[in-house]
Amino acid sequence: MNQKLVYISIEDFTTQRGFQLSKLQLSYELFGMKLGTAPVVLVNHALTANSSVIGEMGWWQDIIGENKTIDTNKFTIISFNIPGNGYDGLLIENYQDFVAKDIANLFLIGLRKLGILQLHSIIGGSLGGGIAWEMAGLNPSIAQHIIPIAADWKSTDWLIANCSIQEQFLLNSKNPVHDARMHAMMCYRTPASYKAKFNRSVHEELKIFNIESWLLHHGKKLQERFQLSAYKMMNHLLRTIEVTNASNWAFELNKIKAQIHLVAIDSDLFFLAQENKETYKKMAESNPNVFYHEIVSIHGHDAFLIEFDQLDKILKPLFKS
Repeated sequence: MNQKLVYISIEDFTTQRGFQLSKLQLSYELFGMKLGTAPVVLVNHALTANSSVIGEMGWWQDIIGENKTIDTNKFTIISFNIPGNGYDGLLIENYQDFVAKDIANLFLIGLRKLGILQLHSIIGGSLGGGIAWEMAGLNPSIAQHIIPIAADWKSTDWLIANCSIQEQFLLNSKNPVHDARMHAMMCYRTPASYKAKFNRSVHEELKIFNIESWLLHHGKKLQERFQLSAYKMMNHLLRTIEVTNASNWAFELNKIKAQIHLVAIDSDLFFLAQENKETYKKMAESNPNVFYHEIVSIHGHDAFLIEFDQLDKILKPLFKS
């Protein structure tokens, strides 16, 4: 088990769908300044990531660290593991009893137990961004800044469709994690990205196209480090993001007191930039604290893990002080 992890015990928790948990150990990691000495930034991880945001295996080490955009000399960084992601040993088989709002609720309870009443910001990519939205919906005053990157406040029909196909792989394939990951990579990248990377080149040794070899590699790589029940849980949560189902959704979202910075990717095939533009346009009609930013990239959804220079420029003004 990861020795860096710290645990918060949460008791008597009931999910939105009525499932009762007598006890849950919520794990997290802390980085940077000692808790209570600096503004706190909560980082929500994406589908196959975890609480290790910096360090040798840190998935966001280009953004967070000493003298980086989110400077660990100036901020306290906290990152929870989404229960069921397996990184802390916790696996959840009854994944359909949970929705994204439950995870947001658990994170808010965790913050309260740590004595954190307000955050400088909540930032997250993809599923992590959706959970940031959900947290702000549940507690409109929890943070000064909400920064969902390559994310949305709701699961669209398109996203639900892709998650449904993923679930069929996970339930029915002989090689479920491997095969689901291969399909997922078709959502995370774009045709232009693949052309730039491979251009119909051939793997001479395997006698297959390099794109095929690359997809097989990604399937094998995830299969080696990610468990089936964890993939089922994370994929399911992705399709359940819904801050509000009200027809006047902009009115409901504008109850959030934070500055909201929507960071979209122009080529994202998963969380479409157009959806974020519509959210911004509607909310901005009555809310001056909503901002839209766009990363320009051929790489699609994964650009939030690739285009660090552009992301830096967007985030730096928010983390200067």
